Amino acid sequence: MAIDRPAVAPGTPGAVPTVVVSHPHPLFGGTLTNKVVQTLARAFVQCGYTAVRYNFRGVGQSAGSYDEGRGELEDLLAVVGHLAPAGPLALAGFSFGAFVTTHGTAELLRAGRTPVAQVLVGLAASRFACAPVQAELHPRTLVVHGEQDDTVPLSAVLDWARPQTLPVLVVPGVEHFFHGQLPLLRQWVVRHLASLPPAG
Repeated sequence: MAIDRPAVAPGTPGAVPTVVVSHPHPLFGGTLTNKVVQTLARAFVQCGYTAVRYNFRGVGQSAGSYDEGRGELEDLLAVVGHLAPAGPLALAGFSFGAFVTTHGTAELLRAGRTPVAQVLVGLAASRFACAPVQAELHPRTLVVHGEQDDTVPLSAVLDWARPQTLPVLVVPGVEHFFHGQLPLLRQWVVRHLASLPPAG
């Protein structure tokens, strides 16, 4: 697990918000050190969040084995319960991690806790049944996808987003891992977070 904290001036009012960032597919090399995951964490830290990156079960030193999203959802919710049981909370994820994030957000809403932000990058909508985003969270949700993603076709994400009338930010010429465009991804996440009401 990795925790990155923002520079917060002593006496700053309000609670420091937390974001929990989920990584790509465990069976295809996904870990908390993935460059997109690190970029997401840095963007949130830049905006005053404490960023928590963790490994799903069976990855690195984590016990257990891959569970097709069910156990990984439990992992996400366990991290939230342990490190951010109260206070402003955001969720973010990349690829398989974005799929798990959609279900994590849905579970939190069912439990009466509304995330202050949700960021989904390279959402694995062609491979997994991603949860829809509640209408109340649309303004706080950023969905980013590469135009030339050959791992998750853009069409699959649009098919998921279309019934919800949920906007998708498409980055022209970019593939799944945002090679060469991570600074642009970070910029868009920072811009999205800056547009939201204060989380504290």
